[in-house]
Amino acid sequence: MHGNRFSRMNASWTMRLMDVALRYHEVVDEIATVDHELPPAPGEDEHLSLALANSVIALPGGHFIDHLGTPDAANRWLTERDLAPVDSGMRDMCASQLRSLREQVRALFAARVSALPAIPAALSSINDALTRVPTAPLLQWDDKAGPYRAAPHPTTQIVDHALATLAADAADLLTSDEADRLTACGSAPCTRFLVRRGRRTWCSTRCGDRARAARAYARRTGRDTP
Repeated sequence: MHGNRFSRMNASWTMRLMDVALRYHEVVDEIATVDHELPPAPGEDEHLSLALANSVIALPGGHFIDHLGTPDAANRWLTERDLAPVDSGMRDMCASQLRSLREQVRALFAARVSALPAIPAALSSINDALTRVPTAPLLQWDDKAGPYRAAPHPTTQIVDHALATLAADAADLLTSDEADRLTACGSAPCTRFLVRRGRRTWCSTRCGDRARAARAYARRTGRDTP
């Protein structure tokens, strides 16, 4: 009798473990698919700060992809945008600084979209990043090519220059005519921002399809959707 009881318990636990493993692989597959297929949101190609704000991607089920989540990932993200060399030796503190600036940029974008006052700490963070490095390119002299101007980029200041560049782009976007077309993606749970082109309020075809499906479901069931 006891043997049968323990056998049933083991079978039950085995089924639970198999279910957990299946769900895990489904989540991993979903994350991998979104990571490789989700295109840049409208405006990202022109504005690095928009790409920064969208470097964390919300997925259904409360999952996230963070392209700045590790030093290696942050280094790769910067390298892809010509903001750092491949072998810059990114550290945890550097990745943390990028993530911190991202949150402040997102706060300012959200305030602009919602027509709300800016959070003082977010403004201070942007201005601090802007003033970390000299903005005027210095006079340099090459023995063969002669004089030229370029900003200094010592290894220890790579992240500071990246932060300054990203902050400057955010300031430019927020004070440009395009700021009126800055909006948040209208398809939950997506949290990306975009510069609206025409009437489109979705950051990708995937989000547009999800929003249309949600509206169709709401019509069938008589429920309201945002």
